[in-house]
Amino acid sequence: MVGLSEGEKHFIRGGIAQDLRFDGRTRLQFRAVTVETGIIPQANGSARVRMGATEVIASVKAELGKPTILHPDKGKVSIYVDCSPTSAPMFEGRGSEELSSELSVALQRCLLGGKSGAGAAIDLSSLIVIEGKACWDLYIDGLVVSSDGNLLDALAAAVKVALSDTGIPKVKVSVNAETDGEPEVDISDDEFLQFDTSSVPVIVTLTKVGKHYIVDASSEEESQMSSAVSVSVNRRGQICGLTKRGGAGLDPSVILDMISVAKHVSQRFISLLDSEIAAAEAVEAE
Repeated sequence: MVGLSEGEKHFIRGGIAQDLRFDGRTRLQFRAVTVETGIIPQANGSARVRMGATEVIASVKAELGKPTILHPDKGKVSIYVDCSPTSAPMFEGRGSEELSSELSVALQRCLLGGKSGAGAAIDLSSLIVIEGKACWDLYIDGLVVSSDGNLLDALAAAVKVALSDTGIPKVKVSVNAETDGEPEVDISDDEFLQFDTSSVPVIVTLTKVGKHYIVDASSEEESQMSSAVSVSVNRRGQICGLTKRGGAGLDPSVILDMISVAKHVSQRFISLLDSEIAAAEAVEAE
């Protein structure tokens, strides 16, 4: 927990009320965002995202697996987040485990939809190699390197960038008479298909401080929040998921307004990420 004096708390709340935050931003303005891709050579895709002093890493590993009996036409995706104990004092001990679990669940809700796969922002059917027999399993790992607020949005951005950096190996399927007609799968070592991220959303968290809400809250601002609503929105402006934290209740009309604001802000954030991804890929290609 961030320790602030009464004067500092009043300064933060007063600045938000006047639409001039302590770091000079307006209520709906993000901190500077920087992106790096291809930072983990062993992964199929990876990225580092910095939002102000918050820094996170995401990696994607693709392995050939078998679809579940309930969903023979879909691949599988698992998401796990780890919070480095050195990233913030509150992550020492069990605090790290609890937040890691909370962030993992929130990302799964926003990106993978329900347990049936309905509403998933990642197209699980695109991961099928042979229906009922072979599919790609994606293992997405997030790491919080440095924490200064807005971890969920930063992690979702890193996952989106890492997926855009992900290459899925091309697969050749053949039927061998010696194996009783069972298909054989040959995985290419040098040919890859780019993962389609057109439907992968970003997450915009609106943090309520006093009577107003802000985006991309710092740790100091989060310490003054009454509640926060995180909305995942894709490029088409469609809502893919929503989570809330904080004990204070919100009027339904306020939640609807927050969703509307999140949809508007998300398009600016997606455009910002697009330009950062293009710049990072240009650097990686050099």
